[in-house]
Amino acid sequence: MTGAHGLLCLLSDRVDKRLLEAAGANLKVISTLSVGVDHLALDEIKKRGIRVGYTPDVLTDATAELAVSLLLTTCRRLPEAIEEVKNGGWTSWKPMWMCGYGLSQSTVGIVGLGRIGQAVAQRLKPFGVQRFLYAGRQPRPQEAAALQAEFVSIPQLAAESDFVIVACSLTPATKGLCNKEFFQQMKTTAVFVNISRGDVVNQDDLYQALASGQIAAAGLDVTTPEPLPTDHPLLTLKNCVILPHIGSATHRTRNTMSLLAANNLLAGLRGEPMPSELKL
Repeated sequence: MTGAHGLLCLLSDRVDKRLLEAAGANLKVISTLSVGVDHLALDEIKKRGIRVGYTPDVLTDATAELAVSLLLTTCRRLPEAIEEVKNGGWTSWKPMWMCGYGLSQSTVGIVGLGRIGQAVAQRLKPFGVQRFLYAGRQPRPQEAAALQAEFVSIPQLAAESDFVIVACSLTPATKGLCNKEFFQQMKTTAVFVNISRGDVVNQDDLYQALASGQIAAAGLDVTTPEPLPTDHPLLTLKNCVILPHIGSATHRTRNTMSLLAANNLLAGLRGEPMPSELKL
């Protein structure tokens, strides 16, 4: 690593001050195979005049598809239902057995109406969602107009949504955003989905909310840590669906991301404009 001119990294690689010091003064470009950059010490990187490439846009569709899959899987209790078939719990047809919650006529709240948040909302609209709410740093009237989405505070979003989808980036402001207070404001029939970063959620508080029936169910594509230990309390709950951070995991998307990350790195090494450079 010492003396390297370029660094290609994954979202699971911490690029901190120690690593940058170890790399030395030659390092002039970092290319990450991700749209999230919370694993990069951006202040330190900026201080050293290092350029950063990342992979936005190309993973938006795949991640939005996964968000919708996870939402439906969670709200219609698919893993539980599959398990019942296997373990003999499926007996005769019963009117109220395995009932979940549907999207039709519902209110969906999206935390972070960025590229992925918008793409999720666009895909949910045809399901007959009645109302979209969103929260974030500032209103995004242009982006919200197509969805007729209303900009609201975090407490209002938590209180009024039947489905909460977290799609914001991890920043000091969003770390631990979904905590005890947040879950207490949610409806007892509400479903919570996180496709952003694990640290946006206080997992102990989420466990309590799910175990006590404070909220109906949760679907997570991201956790803290990753991988989640197999003895984690969340994994004991029937109303919690956890996936191993596969948001962008389609063959085409991962191939496109890899090409973009490589081209960002090469352009940075040549001192040319990158296809996707993070403005620091």
